[in-house]
Amino acid sequence: MHVIVTGGAGFIGSHLIDPLLSRGDEVLVYDNLSSGRMDFISHNLDDRNFTFVEGDLLDVDGLNNVMKGGFDAVWHLAANPDVRKGTTDTHVHVEQNIIATHNLLEAVRINKVPLIFFTSTSTVYGEADIIPTPEDYAPMKPISLYGASKLAAEALISSYCYTFDIESVIYRFANVVGPRSTHGVIYDFVTKLRADPEELEILGDGTQNKSYLFIDDCISSMLFGAKKRAERVEIYNIGSEDMTNVTEIADILVEEARLKDVKFSYTGGVDGGRGWKGDVKTMRLSIKKLVDMGWKPAYSSSESVRMTARHLIEELGGVNLVEGVGGAK
Repeated sequence: MHVIVTGGAGFIGSHLIDPLLSRGDEVLVYDNLSSGRMDFISHNLDDRNFTFVEGDLLDVDGLNNVMKGGFDAVWHLAANPDVRKGTTDTHVHVEQNIIATHNLLEAVRINKVPLIFFTSTSTVYGEADIIPTPEDYAPMKPISLYGASKLAAEALISSYCYTFDIESVIYRFANVVGPRSTHGVIYDFVTKLRADPEELEILGDGTQNKSYLFIDDCISSMLFGAKKRAERVEIYNIGSEDMTNVTEIADILVEEARLKDVKFSYTGGVDGGRGWKGDVKTMRLSIKKLVDMGWKPAYSSSESVRMTARHLIEELGGVNLVEGVGGAK
């Protein structure tokens, strides 16, 4: 297949392109490098089936010129992934998630690309009354601008598919973690411990309880779901089969960093202990649909957190006290 991956230099995108190339796809990565990094994809630059184009989905002319190349499918991963950003910038998710997706869909329509894969999020459900939350849960009431923008993008994709005879797969992710991640609670904790190995600030009250999915499981589920799709607009929840809370994550980070006597301080959060406005405090997706088809995550939430902690500590150069001012907590 000849495919384009938007956001292919980012965390999830850079992991996705490796198996796509391995199976023989011709892959063009389209990324503005706002959160993606060239070192995430540098090992593919010499592959004759790989092309990188630095470009922005808000640049309609540039996007359309690239899409003229003729593609069998689009993997649309480009987005602003920072949920908290919407509390200080009310435009960023509209521009980078909604308008960018509309621009891409127009290019897909004009250039007659038959298939689009889209990475959405658990935050489209808002605070669901049913845990684990199934794909057909309703009504969906996102409580963050990020979740609202992703739900709007889903609606645009669905409407384009039915209006212009396109097919799509929509993936609703739990918290995806692993090597190359550049944001999120684990990255935040490692960064804070590097700055101050004696005290760790925890947003909220530490009881936020969520599902965490290791990147290898994420990629395997995406490729599995792509093969099993049966509907014009196929939707899959993707997550682990359990949850872990923020204080437990902090404990894992301290242990993996080989620190001791780290004091945890809690901001208390807002609205009953959330980390920030729009933070869904409890989240676990039902993955029964994919499990019944034959896919199963290899790692639990805590295992995913622990492996990610080890990777990020190494990637970011340790947390200072590893050399001797610390031991196990």
